[in-house]
Amino acid sequence: MTQTLTKRTSSDRQGAVSRGRHEKFCTICKNPKRQEIERDFVNWCSPTKIAKLYRLSDRGTVYRHAHAFGLFAKRRRNVRAALEHIIERAGDVEVNASSVVAAVQAYSKINAQGQWVDRKETVNLHELFERMSEGELESYARDGKLPGWFSQTVGATDEDSQESLND
Repeated sequence: MTQTLTKRTSSDRQGAVSRGRHEKFCTICKNPKRQEIERDFVNWCSPTKIAKLYRLSDRGTVYRHAHAFGLFAKRRRNVRAALEHIIERAGDVEVNASSVVAAVQAYSKINAQGQWVDRKETVNLHELFERMSEGELESYARDGKLPGWFSQTVGATDEDSQESLND
């Protein structure tokens, strides 16, 4: 008879835990700072650091409690907190610019619910050119100069980039 072993996921373990039994033996459940411990975990504080800070036996205690109360799902939705830690420490540790930029970029794409949101902007240049008066169109054709409202609507233009390089 062969026995099939399967890897248990965090959601499997959560369902397998008897909450009553857990609460009876869990030092975090009995701890007067339980809410702070759970908040720190959800805010991506290291379980090892939490165990030391609150004088718990080890990080396993934190993980068991988190599994019993479904804190991993809350933690995953709060990925912005982890990115905030990285961004805040950028000045304290040796990192390269691309890693900081990547963290800031990722942070800006995650909404308050922890969902990744790719923002896309499109500009219809045909509509913008149709808005231009005959004088503005002639000036653009003759000198390549766009009206001020055009670049404010579209954002930075090549002309703006060239001006900043020349300054």
